Amino acid sequence: MKNQTTVTEFILLGLSSDPQMQIFLFLLFLVIYLITLVGNVMIMLVIKADPHLHTPMHFFLFHLSFIDICYSSVTVPNMLMNFQAKQKTISVNGCIAQMFFFFLSAGTEIFILSAMAYDRYAAICDPLHYMQTMSKGICVQLVSGAWTMAFLGATINTVFALKLHFCGPNQISHFSCELPLLLQLSCTEILINQVLLLTSTVILGLSSFLLTLISYIHIISTILRIRSTEGRHKAFSTCSSHLIVVSLLYLTALFQYIKPSSVSSVVLDEMFSIQYSILTPMLNPIIYSLKNKEVKRALGTLGKFKFLK
Repeated sequence: MKNQTTVTEFILLGLSSDPQMQIFLFLLFLVIYLITLVGNVMIMLVIKADPHLHTPMHFFLFHLSFIDICYSSVTVPNMLMNFQAKQKTISVNGCIAQMFFFFLSAGTEIFILSAMAYDRYAAICDPLHYMQTMSKGICVQLVSGAWTMAFLGATINTVFALKLHFCGPNQISHFSCELPLLLQLSCTEILINQVLLLTSTVILGLSSFLLTLISYIHIISTILRIRSTEGRHKAFSTCSSHLIVVSLLYLTALFQYIKPSSVSSVVLDEMFSIQYSILTPMLNPIIYSLKNKEVKRALGTLGKFKFLK
């Protein structure tokens, strides 16, 4: 091992090596990133400005929009620079740092989505005690807990990733640094890293998913007991936007990390990564703007967004 050359930087091969295609991809992802920034910033500004949106649900939506900005900013700016660069390199430490913030953003997002599911459970299944159940203190604790759990998961995986030794090859067939790809390039034993990755994915991802699933089982059960069609539709409409967002994120992200290696391919991995790390942060504010009546109304009062009505 001592005689092997130590790799100090990786080459991110990206989505395409064709110069013309890279120009097209640069413009495409630049537009997507700008839509992500503008959409999520507008959601945050509207929630802060409108007193009618100072509710637990919109408190979580505010933090979800902030996380979506962080989530997208972890990978897209570097991707845009690589589209224009001749040397598409990133240092080993820079790659591991990107991996850390990717874990942190993704982990926080899934727990905030679970908190939003619990909020909808409290609003629909126990409306009389809703404000007591979802007090400001409880909401702050849920968001703080989301950040803390994600930080612990990201830190544990990052600390052990720093112990990896890379001696070549140094090419990553992807547009960003993700732990499964780094493990493939390691010259050292990766069993502990694989166990930690699987364990953290199960504990953070599946536990969050189960919390969301249990909340929706109670929600759907309660909605089905409502006698009037109008009442059922009204109750379901309050959580439809969240359900769409949850489906987009969980189905792609969980499959990406727990799928067997036999079904892995570069194109498939990149498609899933684009979906959950780039497209989902862009789609979230659009979904909430169109499906959430309170946000839609608040945006309409700004004048510039009346086309959403």
